[in-house]
Amino acid sequence: MDLIGVVHLLPLPGSPLDAGMTGALARAEDDARAWIDGGADALIVENFGDVPFPRGAAEPVTVAAMTRAVQRVRALAGELPVGVNVLRNDAESALSIAHVCGARFVRVNVHVGAAVTDQGVIQSRAARTLRLRSRLGAEVEIWADVAVKHAASLGESDPRQEARDAVERGLADALIVTGPATGERPDMARIDAVRGAVPTSRLLAGSGVTPEIATLLRDRVDGAIVGTWAKRDGRVDSDRVARLKSAFGG
Repeated sequence: MDLIGVVHLLPLPGSPLDAGMTGALARAEDDARAWIDGGADALIVENFGDVPFPRGAAEPVTVAAMTRAVQRVRALAGELPVGVNVLRNDAESALSIAHVCGARFVRVNVHVGAAVTDQGVIQSRAARTLRLRSRLGAEVEIWADVAVKHAASLGESDPRQEARDAVERGLADALIVTGPATGERPDMARIDAVRGAVPTSRLLAGSGVTPEIATLLRDRVDGAIVGTWAKRDGRVDSDRVARLKSAFGG
């Protein structure tokens, strides 16, 4: 089971809590090193500090800042895959950053359908995302959430059908199942339902993963995206990462 470590960026320029680009880049590098030293199999860079997130496209300054951050993380990661998530749901910017920086995947919170979120109603843009990937010739995978956290699916409430739509109609390369909020454990029944609906697709747990539940996940998912548990005093701790990796069977 692969461990994908989240590099939670500090507030970036233009966001309400912006503390400066220099500090954000330094923290991104420190956290990336801790993930790498602890044995993570991949990293994903996310503008976690930019609350409140826009419902639509990110501002140009956010895209520029994230590009710098992803470049720094890519330089440290070597051959490890790096991904991008532009919150709340700017898949086109994430794909563009990934393509330019040589990242391998993007996370899209609402890839198919629509969801009621703390940003309002977010509608999918799978057609635009996939056509952009085709035009760019980008070798970037799309990892799509199923019933994403901090949201409620609008219309379709069956995660099995949402999963099938994401793969068969949205052409997602991997699926992610989370708990209801950041840091909350994923619903095992939902994971099992999604696995049953699309048994050959890559499936990841996306929130609340700890060493204690690793044994429950090993036979259910191909990997887990972890951010919250690996931190100590707000920073990624390599010893905690190593403990996670060991629990995953690595």
